[in-house]
Amino acid sequence: QVHLVESGGGLVQAGVSLSLSCTASGRTFSTYANGWFRQAPGKEREFVAAITWSGGSSYYADSVKGRFTISRDNAKNTVYLQMNSLKPEDTAVYYCAARSGSIWYADRTRYDYWGQGTQVTVSS
Repeated sequence: QVHLVESGGGLVQAGVSLSLSCTASGRTFSTYANGWFRQAPGKEREFVAAITWSGGSSYYADSVKGRFTISRDNAKNTVYLQMNSLKPEDTAVYYCAARSGSIWYADRTRYDYWGQGTQVTVSS
């Protein structure tokens, strides 16, 4: 069992940066691949970024590529999402997810554990 808690959301202006954190309980965090997803009002939850359990590889949705960076610190049981050059269309609730194993997926149904989400609002 893995319990995920996101933090770091807030209200910011377009163009600035924001960093999200996802801290996990459990001693086997390093055996989980992690992903960040987001859900805007009236829309489905969509893939943002993912990282393998070692942190050696990361993947991004086209909409955030070049602006967002996912990373992890297994010693701290934490996954991060650094978001730069934020746009109003990045406004959403951001969720951290985890799945056992090294393989990541953009498909949200492949993830076993989810955090409660953190709101990110970007004003123009």
